[in-house]
Amino acid sequence: MENKWLDDLATEAGITSEYINAYGKPQAIPAETRHRILEAMSKNTPVDRPVSYLQDPSSPQVTVIIQGQEITLPLKPLTSYHWQITTEQGEVFHGRCQHQLTLPNDLPLGYHTLTLIPKVEQEASSQQQTMQLIVAPERCYEPQALIHGEKLWGACVQLYTLRSENNWGIGDFSDLKYMLQELALRGGAFVGLNPLHAIYPAMPENASPYSPSSRHWLNIIYIAVHQVEDFKDSAKAQAWWHSPETQLKLQQARQTEWVDYTTVMALKMAALRLAYPQFKNRTGNDPQKFAFQQFVTKGGKNLHSQAVYDALHHKLYGENNTYWGWPVWPEKYREFASEAVKEFCHSYPQEIEFFLWLQWIADIQLAECFTTSQSNHMPIGIYRDLAVGVAQGGSETWCNRNIYCTQASVGAPPDILGPLGQNWGLPPMNPHVLKAQSYQPFIELLRSNMRHCGALRIDHVMSLLRLWWIPQGETADKGVYVHYPVDDLLAILALESQRHHCLVIGEDLGIVPEEIVDKLRDRGVYSYKVFYFERNEQGEYRSPDEYPVQAMATITTHDLPTLRGFWQNGDLSLGEDIGLYPDKALLAELYTERKRCKQALLASLNQHGYLSETSPIETSPIETDKQPSSQQTALQGQAEHPMSASINYAVHHYIAHSNCALLGLQPEDWLDMENPVNIPGTTEEYPNWRRKLTVTLEAMFTDEHIKQLLQTVREARKQAS
Repeated sequence: MENKWLDDLATEAGITSEYINAYGKPQAIPAETRHRILEAMSKNTPVDRPVSYLQDPSSPQVTVIIQGQEITLPLKPLTSYHWQITTEQGEVFHGRCQHQLTLPNDLPLGYHTLTLIPKVEQEASSQQQTMQLIVAPERCYEPQALIHGEKLWGACVQLYTLRSENNWGIGDFSDLKYMLQELALRGGAFVGLNPLHAIYPAMPENASPYSPSSRHWLNIIYIAVHQVEDFKDSAKAQAWWHSPETQLKLQQARQTEWVDYTTVMALKMAALRLAYPQFKNRTGNDPQKFAFQQFVTKGGKNLHSQAVYDALHHKLYGENNTYWGWPVWPEKYREFASEAVKEFCHSYPQEIEFFLWLQWIADIQLAECFTTSQSNHMPIGIYRDLAVGVAQGGSETWCNRNIYCTQASVGAPPDILGPLGQNWGLPPMNPHVLKAQSYQPFIELLRSNMRHCGALRIDHVMSLLRLWWIPQGETADKGVYVHYPVDDLLAILALESQRHHCLVIGEDLGIVPEEIVDKLRDRGVYSYKVFYFERNEQGEYRSPDEYPVQAMATITTHDLPTLRGFWQNGDLSLGEDIGLYPDKALLAELYTERKRCKQALLASLNQHGYLSETSPIETSPIETDKQPSSQQTALQGQAEHPMSASINYAVHHYIAHSNCALLGLQPEDWLDMENPVNIPGTTEEYPNWRRKLTVTLEAMFTDEHIKQLLQTVREARKQAS
């Protein structure tokens, strides 16, 4: 009987009892898993009440509506009300109603307040009920170029991978500005970036941009120190900069194959600590001092808590390197509002202001990059990336503990490419607490990430509908899907998108439930189409004109092999070496399927005229069950041949003619690189988030082959418009 009661509570909480797996089969979720997730969701709440009622009944309610729709709210029976709506713009609507309230359908877009006063209790203000009304547009923002049918293209980069003659061993905002200028000259419309979220200055080796400390602020390692005015004006900083020891460390950091985060962060922090006194010595009426104070004031408690976290973490980790995050800090520091944290703030105000200053510098430099893109008439300029979650021990969970369920983590169920599933180690947001807080954490998250950009990519956009929750201590295959208020979240996304003039791209790869596909399209969220996966039921690659318009096409992503890696089976052999494919029969099938993919790819390239049969590719026959035709033999032979420049060029030419409004290409493929940036499902097995490009930006943009390739892409996109 108790289990039946828990099952009902789990269902009411949005915890699913089954799902359709990667093989298209229904898969039941064990009751124990659902009950453990219910417990994680209900932590610190009464266990004898349904989850939907666990939110504080005195907390403000919220209703989200689409502008122009007629909405009727049910009210307490046999009660008359005086109602008043005060809009965000200060306009007032009011009237009387009984039993129900039909909202005006001419309410402006925005966040408004509805007040209900029972007629017989108008003198008793305690009887008033307030509700937030969020009025949203039907669709997200789209730039005029896309509305007019233009086909745009750009580069998708992991910022840290960029090499240049001036950076300090890691790509930075100066490199980003240079790349924007170079792409603009070649007709590019944007540079897409990995998440720029704040990570850990005290632990730079924790480098995953998808496991950040906070998604509201920036990773200070991307500051281009040599562009900071106070660094250039500081005699001490310049003396340090020109010393032989510093220059030697800089050269070594630039020349490494993998990003040396520890050395890079140490160099940058040393330089910025020398530059900071120069800023402090500015007079009170200095424009930069004024701008900094404005930034701090606008950032409010959220920014202050980020600086406090970074300063405190820096101190504690320096004393004991087991203090990786607040869950293992001394007890007195684990609560942001504790007396010990207040005492730390009182004792170290300059250290906290230093970290505030670093966030300000990073924000200025990102803003300058976006301004550069706009002055170069790029229709989008920068598109940022919003990670699906935050690390358990970071500043975002430290400051808003009750919205995160730290006894669970999110990830992905097993699928064909990841038979073990994925556990990302990120605590999920509680959808019920999120609604109880009138979605304010989600709104603030969008606002933080729609700054200084023309588009926002939402990683794992299915999280607006559902997330795969894994009980603490379990493997990824022991999880369950939990549902989120998708219609409300999409409406808010559209509202913030329109306000920020920010296009939205949803990364919708993996297991995509049918119910969200139409919702995303109707709300103006652009889909994500990866060339490798765009095949029909017969295994043939889709022709360029079969791609949907409302989408961004790519050849690959940071979680998938490069074009050369795909062709050479590098991802499969690497996965085999590090134990990702314990099922040898499955691995053999993956190799066989890859062979079929390459044969189908070559057939499609030939069929559409992007790779002629006379292309200079040697052939070597492979075994088949049937006697192949001469053309099939040639194609099969090509599929076994190492990657060639002609195949690389043909794939770029093919995807550039895609019907998708957007095309994002990776410099790794221009440079014919093989090693991946990241291997999902690994932590120590491979140096994720560290692999650099093989050449500097200066050399890349003067390379004749790359110049010809990008010119071909530019012309093909014009032809596709």
